[in-house]
Amino acid sequence: MATIAERSDNPDAAARLRATLASVAPGTSLREGLERILRGRTGALIVVGLDRQVDAMSTGGFDLDVAFTATGLRELAKMDGALILDKDVSRILRAGVHLMPDPSIPTEETGTRHRTADRVARQTGMPVISVSASMHIIALYLDNVRHVLEETAAVLGRANQALQTLERYRNRLDEVSDALSALEIEDLVTVRDVAAVAQRLEMVSRIAGEIDTYVLELGSDGRLLALQLEELISGVDAERELIIRDYMPSGRRARSTEVVLDTLAAIPSTNLVDLGAVAQALRIGSDETLDSPLSPRGYRLLARIPRLPATVVDGLIDHFGSLQKLLAASMEDLQIVEGVGDLRARGVREGLSRLAESSILERYV
Repeated sequence: MATIAERSDNPDAAARLRATLASVAPGTSLREGLERILRGRTGALIVVGLDRQVDAMSTGGFDLDVAFTATGLRELAKMDGALILDKDVSRILRAGVHLMPDPSIPTEETGTRHRTADRVARQTGMPVISVSASMHIIALYLDNVRHVLEETAAVLGRANQALQTLERYRNRLDEVSDALSALEIEDLVTVRDVAAVAQRLEMVSRIAGEIDTYVLELGSDGRLLALQLEELISGVDAERELIIRDYMPSGRRARSTEVVLDTLAAIPSTNLVDLGAVAQALRIGSDETLDSPLSPRGYRLLARIPRLPATVVDGLIDHFGSLQKLLAASMEDLQIVEGVGDLRARGVREGLSRLAESSILERYV
């Protein structure tokens, strides 16, 4: 069974997972009610949402339709049967309900309450929560996902470890990115250099995604973690797109940036250490061609020049075609491009010169 922290190939399903996780995070009324039930050692089965499918598998119980409160949830959970809430968790619609999902739906669960929760979630697509008094756990089910809600301290501990790992990877990313910039200016870039930066960008992105899940799980307790995460991944998404635009092959076989990003994301974590696999995803080479030379278009370096509009960047690269030609261009050459006047041409010329000087100094000093 999948875990809620895993990525989903379906963006809509991923969004539902995030919304469901946020609805049971610390600080929410639903989480408070669930913890009251857990402390009371009574157990509960809760369906979040009511539609025709849920109605069809429900028998018995009581129609309530009362405002949701944490204490109300706790008291009603003392009854036998399931509770049904509305999808916004603002009303308790029914209590004491006997749920009868399709018994042919496969499940790995063993306890009666957990088996029912798993099957109802798979059959209806509604979030289902099972509180086990004997095992002292709160389990969330959605489609084929099962996720056990943990105490804040445990989640924070794992989140802080992941944050330390992210910080180390970000430092290494900055090192290989700066090295690539120096190689671009010297026109010494190889497939290996580009794949190394793309690999680190993907690693940082994946660790950030894991921490983002922890932020959701922590709810109101995850604000500080969210700020730290935002600071550490600043500029990473833009860098991922820029490196693809810089080195993506042109012609009929060229793919969009989004397609390349999806291809990189599809590489299994165990294979991400293989630079050849990364190069193949970027369509710039393979294991046999890692030392082949490449020439950047110049998107990465032009993006570091302040107040340079994207339309001007596109115009410069369309006109010159490569970073080396941009570096060799005079003020007059630059002003030929539409949108580049005397002032902007000077800014581009001086900006590229400063980047070239700093990159070379960092590489050799």
